[in-house]
Amino acid sequence: MTGRIHSTESFGTVDGPGIRYVVFFQGCPLRCRYCHNPDTWDFGGGTEVTAEELMREYDSYKEFLTSGGITATGGEPLAQPEFLAELFRLAKSKGVHTCLDTSAGVYSPENSAKIDEALRYTDLVMLDIKHIDNEKHRELTGIGNTNILRFAEHLRELDIPVWIRHVVVPDITDSHDELFRLGEFLSTLKNLKALDVLPYHDMAKPKYERLGIPYPLPDTPPLPKEKAIEARKIIISGIKSGLKKLRKQ
Repeated sequence: MTGRIHSTESFGTVDGPGIRYVVFFQGCPLRCRYCHNPDTWDFGGGTEVTAEELMREYDSYKEFLTSGGITATGGEPLAQPEFLAELFRLAKSKGVHTCLDTSAGVYSPENSAKIDEALRYTDLVMLDIKHIDNEKHRELTGIGNTNILRFAEHLRELDIPVWIRHVVVPDITDSHDELFRLGEFLSTLKNLKALDVLPYHDMAKPKYERLGIPYPLPDTPPLPKEKAIEARKIIISGIKSGLKKLRKQ
């Protein structure tokens, strides 16, 4: 079996716990307006590799990765569920920690069987929730968030640990009420292990220029880190509010 891979990174430090070998899958159905990897969008791009080839490359770095493992990111790894399952199966056979970094844009209850096979070998999911409002999510990414939130609930049912990531973009995802709503939703996830609230940046502008793609947010300034800290506090307050409501039920 082969999969389409954009690239790999041998020393990832922000892609899950510890130092990790990171595999960037090729192809993504979302068109996030702040995407910093537009070169991973094309499903026909990248290079065909086998899971065995990737594991051999991992083995060449493994002495430096003892506290980490393998992270599949992208692009969208769940768009190649069979290959993801094979890669993670081989990793688990070697005792390697596996982390899936996903936006879950391809998930639906109807196609969950193939995805569930990959989740069998997944130790941790880092789930990007771009926006809590369905229509604003569609404006931001090109698709709604209904199935993405269902995927989060599915992970809860499977009791797979999840880290939530949320990027705060000025005037797009920084509304107090919507951040609070996101927190209330997260309060329902008993498997929630961490929350990363990240400030929007525009460092991908040169990449868009090289690819000849107009940058979608040309006039949006980077978000100061202090604003991301404030946003995280609002989300946490929503989590606390949601937990109080759940206790009363």
